[in-house]
Amino acid sequence: MIVADAVGAALTRLGAGTVFGVVGSGNFHVTNALIAAGARFVAARHEGGAATMADAYARAGGGVGVLSVHQGPGLTNALTGIAEAAKSRTPLLVLAAEASGSAVRSNFRIDQAALATAVGAVPERLHSPATALADAARAWRTAATEHRTVVLGLPLDVQAAEYTGPVAAPEPPVPCAPVPPPPAIARLADALAEARRPVFLAGRGARAARDPLRALAERTGALLATSAVARGLFRGDPFDLDVSGGFASPVAAELIGGADLLIGWGCALNMWTLRHGTLVGDGTTVVQVDLDTDALGAHRPIDLGLVGDVAGTARAVEAELAHRGYEARGHRSPELAARLAREVRWRDVPYDDESDGSRIDPRTLSIALDDLLPAERTVAVDSGNFMGYPAMYLEVPDADGLVFTQAFQSVGLGLATAIGAATARPDRLTVAALGDGGALMGVAELETAVRLGLGMLVVVYDDEAYGAEVHHFGPDGHPLDTVTFPPADLAEIGRGFGCSALTVRRREDLAPLAEWLAGPRDRPLVVHAKVTGHRAAWWLEEAFRGHS
Repeated sequence: MIVADAVGAALTRLGAGTVFGVVGSGNFHVTNALIAAGARFVAARHEGGAATMADAYARAGGGVGVLSVHQGPGLTNALTGIAEAAKSRTPLLVLAAEASGSAVRSNFRIDQAALATAVGAVPERLHSPATALADAARAWRTAATEHRTVVLGLPLDVQAAEYTGPVAAPEPPVPCAPVPPPPAIARLADALAEARRPVFLAGRGARAARDPLRALAERTGALLATSAVARGLFRGDPFDLDVSGGFASPVAAELIGGADLLIGWGCALNMWTLRHGTLVGDGTTVVQVDLDTDALGAHRPIDLGLVGDVAGTARAVEAELAHRGYEARGHRSPELAARLAREVRWRDVPYDDESDGSRIDPRTLSIALDDLLPAERTVAVDSGNFMGYPAMYLEVPDADGLVFTQAFQSVGLGLATAIGAATARPDRLTVAALGDGGALMGVAELETAVRLGLGMLVVVYDDEAYGAEVHHFGPDGHPLDTVTFPPADLAEIGRGFGCSALTVRRREDLAPLAEWLAGPRDRPLVVHAKVTGHRAAWWLEEAFRGHS
């Protein structure tokens, strides 16, 4: 047995059940070893797509994402997807072949560890045949228990060496979720007892804490909101404000901005989530709870920071308040619940429909899609001027329902995001929401979706431009020739890859979608939507004001 075979078998035992990648000579043996040990391999058409698929697979509930790439260009091709995963704290293990130690003149020799560090990933390496399984287990443990993206270098000479040790890698220890000490719990309980209008803001780090946070909110009268990446966490709660930040609906922004106590639970409290600070009122007490000490106060000043597991901390604070006999209504009332039922969704906010017969308003399109699609869905959204419409107008059933690869703000990740999410959750309809720029940037992965037989819905919001740049620079009279494009028949391009397709200019043009939904869904459907592009999206106007 060679080391590559032993490592592949060991990682499969540790939990590597699905692997994404593009195979070259450097990762050929380890990938085949993973497959031989029972892992599923999903071959992408580009390493960048494979990296994003693995990232999205992990986000959608598939466990640790695994990516396998060739040395040198295989890794550099994947780097944007790896950067997105690293900045999002996605548990992802990258198996990156690496030039042999003696191949000092190899054109494949690059400083792979430095590349990993540069984008925020954790560099690891198989150091020798004798330590290979321990090295692999350490990398897996870091990804799984610390929620980090780890780039594991696999030098070719180490991979090819004979392996004579045990086949099983050391089992990673089960982490113990820490809870802040009693004095810190008491301080947070004091803050809640003094508050009259508390709001909880839950982020990615709170996705496993729905029930404890709801129980604490009920005891204290707190309203519930999330960052975009945790959208759906409190779905069904009558006091769910949905998403905070640039995507917040008018009523949500009003209530979050009026809080006298704002608690970020596993949430970065960055400029996007707090609208460049405009959602924090004068005199608002700001508290942050996070497992990562470095996250506390990283983006804005806070009044109190607690290091601890979100679920455990919420339970401890709720127990402390119960011991004190404390309960409060806060904002909560039947009248507010009724108002939220009427107003909190963006689709219930009145607007002037700008559809003109040749192009459809993206709000009208998104509402029509929301009415047609089954409730059990996963929505994967690319980056661009359009992105708020599918992200906020398409409802999602829970915190796994919106897969939002936006930390690096890279255009072109949406289609691969959808493929990874669909692989993790085949029980749900996956919707890839793309702009025309992102669709064409990642179009090669349409072949992957067709080859895998994924019944995905691919919706392209086509304004024939990089809309964000058009609306940012156009009002100042700058030339826009570099960011506007002639029409492209994206429906026909989709058919060329083997997809079903239709073009939508009016709401009525969506009628064939109902037939596709009722059919076998054995191939993707591309909906090429010619959308209006007269104005910047509401969230983009807010973002640009923040940049100025």
